[in-house]
Amino acid sequence: MNSRKIAVTTIFASLFLLLTACGKQTSSTQKQVLNLSTTAPLSTIDISKSTGYGQTGNVFESFYRLGKNGSTTAGLAKSSSVSKDGKTWTFKIRKAYWSNGDRITAQDFVYSWRRTINPKTKSPYSYLFSGIKNANAIIAGKKSANQIGISATDKQTVVIKLDKAISYFKVLMAYPLFGPQNQKVVAKYGSKYGTRSQYMVYSGPFTIKSWTGTGNKWKFVKNSHYWDKSVVKLHQINYTVVENPTTGHELYQQSKLDLTPLSNQQVKNYKNSSQFKSYPYSYISYLAYNFNDKDTDKRKALNNRYIRLAMSLAINRQVLTKKVLGDGSYIPTGFVASGLAKDPKTGEDFAKQQTVKNTVTYNEKLAKEYWEKGLQETGLKSLKLTLLSSNDDSSSSVVSQYLQSQYAKVLPGLSINIRSVPSNNASQNAKDGDFDLYLSGWGGDFNDPITFLQIPLTGTSYNYGGYSSSQYDALIEKAQNEDANNTNKRWSDLVAAAKIFNGDQGVTPIYQQVTSYLQKSDVEGIIHNTAGTQWNYKYTYIK
Repeated sequence: MNSRKIAVTTIFASLFLLLTACGKQTSSTQKQVLNLSTTAPLSTIDISKSTGYGQTGNVFESFYRLGKNGSTTAGLAKSSSVSKDGKTWTFKIRKAYWSNGDRITAQDFVYSWRRTINPKTKSPYSYLFSGIKNANAIIAGKKSANQIGISATDKQTVVIKLDKAISYFKVLMAYPLFGPQNQKVVAKYGSKYGTRSQYMVYSGPFTIKSWTGTGNKWKFVKNSHYWDKSVVKLHQINYTVVENPTTGHELYQQSKLDLTPLSNQQVKNYKNSSQFKSYPYSYISYLAYNFNDKDTDKRKALNNRYIRLAMSLAINRQVLTKKVLGDGSYIPTGFVASGLAKDPKTGEDFAKQQTVKNTVTYNEKLAKEYWEKGLQETGLKSLKLTLLSSNDDSSSSVVSQYLQSQYAKVLPGLSINIRSVPSNNASQNAKDGDFDLYLSGWGGDFNDPITFLQIPLTGTSYNYGGYSSSQYDALIEKAQNEDANNTNKRWSDLVAAAKIFNGDQGVTPIYQQVTSYLQKSDVEGIIHNTAGTQWNYKYTYIK
């Protein structure tokens, strides 16, 4: 999934708080049913317009699906091959059908890509097509969407041309964004397409029923036309919006839910229970600095590396994650989440390799030292900053308050005013550059470090603070072009770039999200991934 604005981080926050399963079976003759909870209604089921596929990866399928540990598993592609230079991919589409019985063809992929990348569609994820032939020019409005580098050479063969080799292309092709759409159905429903569950056809293990576009209840039903339906055990998944963990816990206790997300206090109460489960997500909460702040003194301060380092070293992330949040969240090593990607040669986590000493560890003495150095270099005696954050979720408010009190305690002369607004407003303010500090976050879209490392590039849309480093840009450019087809060299480029960004504290990572749940012991076969389509229920069943 891509990089994203805080509006989307809120969506992500709800996506990883997502699914809550229920439906205990009392008889072998009863259907396999899961009753799931979600913290927010589905916003859209149009894959071209979606901002996440945490649920809908179960109803839409691309060339591949995401299996365990982010690995690619069989999807609509029966086979694939790639040219030696990594720039041409050929997919053979298996004999598969839409939920209405229409055959899924290669042309369905071509149509879908053209529809999604067309600027008129306003796909929030169109930038993920970057690197595919002509994509950037189409996004910029300089070429027609029909010139995107995808073609159907016959009914079952898709050929994709890239501007450059993309080392993570295979895992990207497991994202529903790149899946097919049925042109006949889009034409049939016109403006109604995707606005209700009946105005859509589905390519995945399940179809959606009873979704009205606004309601708090809907269901996924086993897709009788799905190519691999014999392995799908669940007959139905019922979704209900449950807005808080207290209600969810009550429903769980009544055996109406088999999986429910826990609040901080509930985590403390249940962490030793056999039904306690933690599901980490590649989402890093971070503090963004406005390098282009309109106030001269603030701009001077936020552009000072010592001040940024002092602000990072003043945070006791051990206390923050264990006591303040108390939900099992991780302490980050840098901007890239742990558990996302491993060194192709050694298998070591990228998160370990990106570490730069004295950047995110709590060190009060060094924080004060750097603070004094920063004030001397900028000629300032004190600093008042406003912290912009979202008021839509409880973690943002507790983290904001923790930072406010911690900075007052550790860094003399630094005072923080909190401006807490709805996430959409926060996102717009950040986009407009109307902030000093911004409590933001990013969730990985696929299992490669670039899903994070594309954000700090000079001029990218989600780089709200305006961080810029020519050395960083050059390394990412090298990784994405010159070394794109050399796995080990590309990896080294990305590690070196991450170390520059972490060493600069271009943003200050605060915690990595982990959501803890109670899960009934008779629920088996859930596949959860830390990035992309997080929840896969294709193999889930009730014992």
